[in-house]
Amino acid sequence: MAALSSLHHISTTLSLLGLTKPSLLAPPFRRPFRGLPPITSSSLEFNITFAPPSPKPKPPPNLKSDGVLDSDSPQNGQFFIPWIVRGEDGNLKLQAHPPDHFLKALAEAKTQKPKKKVDKAAKKKKDISAVGNAGIEPPAPPPKLSKAARRFYNEHFREPPQRLSKVLAAAGVASRRGSEELIFNGKVTVNGTVCNAPQTRVDPGKDIIYVNGNRLPKKLPPKVYLALNKPKGYICSSGEKEFRSVLDLFEDYLKAWDKINPGSPKPRLFTVGRLDVATTGLIIVTNDGDFAQKLSHPSSNLTKEYIATIDGEVRKRHLIAISEGTEIEGVLCVPDSVELLPTQPDLSRPRIRIVVHEGRNHEVRELVKNAGLEIHSLKRVRIGGFRLPADLGLGKHIELKQSDLQTMGWKS
Repeated sequence: MAALSSLHHISTTLSLLGLTKPSLLAPPFRRPFRGLPPITSSSLEFNITFAPPSPKPKPPPNLKSDGVLDSDSPQNGQFFIPWIVRGEDGNLKLQAHPPDHFLKALAEAKTQKPKKKVDKAAKKKKDISAVGNAGIEPPAPPPKLSKAARRFYNEHFREPPQRLSKVLAAAGVASRRGSEELIFNGKVTVNGTVCNAPQTRVDPGKDIIYVNGNRLPKKLPPKVYLALNKPKGYICSSGEKEFRSVLDLFEDYLKAWDKINPGSPKPRLFTVGRLDVATTGLIIVTNDGDFAQKLSHPSSNLTKEYIATIDGEVRKRHLIAISEGTEIEGVLCVPDSVELLPTQPDLSRPRIRIVVHEGRNHEVRELVKNAGLEIHSLKRVRIGGFRLPADLGLGKHIELKQSDLQTMGWKS
């Protein structure tokens, strides 16, 4: 028993020292012996050593007072990246740190490109100029509605079928009377059949309507009312090729139509009444046939004011002759008022203001010619209560407001 106890004591000691495994020296025991003496650390000796202390950092190389490396001082094996700097005296020298101007430029450098500022006013002005001279802002696109909402609108709020002549006039095909003539002449078909009755009820959204071989759009364009300062050399129709038409002045306006009015067909523009090729001034352009018929019909009694510049001297007898009127196409035409305007320093020729209400073809020119005078230039400046804006240049146009239409006796 004493031998086994000694053997177990040696095996345990070697196991603690990590020299060998106790299972190689002693046989396995199912139970430890209770009679073994306790092992204490005092009976063991350990050989423990510690790692040497880390070396202290080596001092930096000797620098001169201005930060220049001292080439004579030892570097102690430490690696430095020198900076080659030109001093104030113009000589190159080695320096342990970057120059001050380099550090300052690095600190002030911008890491991102500056964002371009968007001039909202210029962008808005560009969009407005694309519309021409109307000066209107692009409206927001209409909201999208579901099928149920569209069906409810069509059943409760959609306009009922209208007379065919009225639909053609609203679409800008012609005036109400002109549309009736097209229908009587067999130029209009409804659902593939020629229609000769202007009172036929149609729905542009459902019926297929053709006028002179051109299909009428299902959705009618909105009503457009424009005032143009007509220049000289333009005619108020599009049939002749010798002269340019005033409608050519609206090409940019119509090109920008789809952008300003998405989903709406382009209007078919025409003039309300006419001015001859040599006359300048106010002319109304629209796509509303009823409006054109109302303004151009003699029953409207709208007064129209003209300024006639005369070649030669104007005397009192000339004014009396103009005010007495003259016969045009078998009808005596008498002006409402005749007035000689005061002379102006920048205008050498005399000017006469003539106001008429019938508006017959070449009426003002015939009145002046009958008085023995010769017209140098003729300009219309007013229709009804609407006067041509003084700042509206030749060939430019503006969109008429509802108040402007009311001054001409029109209520939409």
